[in-house]
Amino acid sequence: MFTGIIEATGRVAAATPSPGGIRVRIDTPLAADLTMGASVAVNGVCLTAVALDPGFFEAEIGPETARVTTLGSLASGQRVNLERPLQLGGRLDGHFVLGHVDGVATVEGVREEAGSHWLTIGIPDELAPYFIRKGSVTVDGVSLTVATLERHRFAVQIIPYTWLHTTLGTLQPGARVNLECDMVGKYVLRGLEIRS
Repeated sequence: MFTGIIEATGRVAAATPSPGGIRVRIDTPLAADLTMGASVAVNGVCLTAVALDPGFFEAEIGPETARVTTLGSLASGQRVNLERPLQLGGRLDGHFVLGHVDGVATVEGVREEAGSHWLTIGIPDELAPYFIRKGSVTVDGVSLTVATLERHRFAVQIIPYTWLHTTLGTLQPGARVNLECDMVGKYVLRGLEIRS
């Protein structure tokens, strides 16, 4: 369980095909605080640390994860958002995030307003029922509020701190991002489906 509050960014040192999918090495000082088998959200995807050093960790990306998230196209040198799991009794500054990506979407627009930035992102048809205005959404692991909502797109406003301290500041129109919809909404809709 995560919160969508990014602790650090890391840099992909290598993304190598392996018999189990892709083995990725990520350089980050955050690795010094990890243990073997620990969970780490990488661009919003929950991965397991399978090798450690004080300056890096390695994780395996399975074939399904590579297919349904942006992690299948990670490249050497790319920055990624990192978050360790929520600790019991810790502050919940964002919202409940599972690290289970619901889909990949495309950035449609980026614009600046008074030092903040607006991101407009397309909504895949199958995810549309999970979006509400002023609801929560996770974009590449970052907990954000849906500021505006249309049938096929939504917009979020990114404050300068988040713009500078996450990978969101590097996004351009056409970029692909991982989306995780609000967990509460998913359970509510599933319950309604079963009743009908």
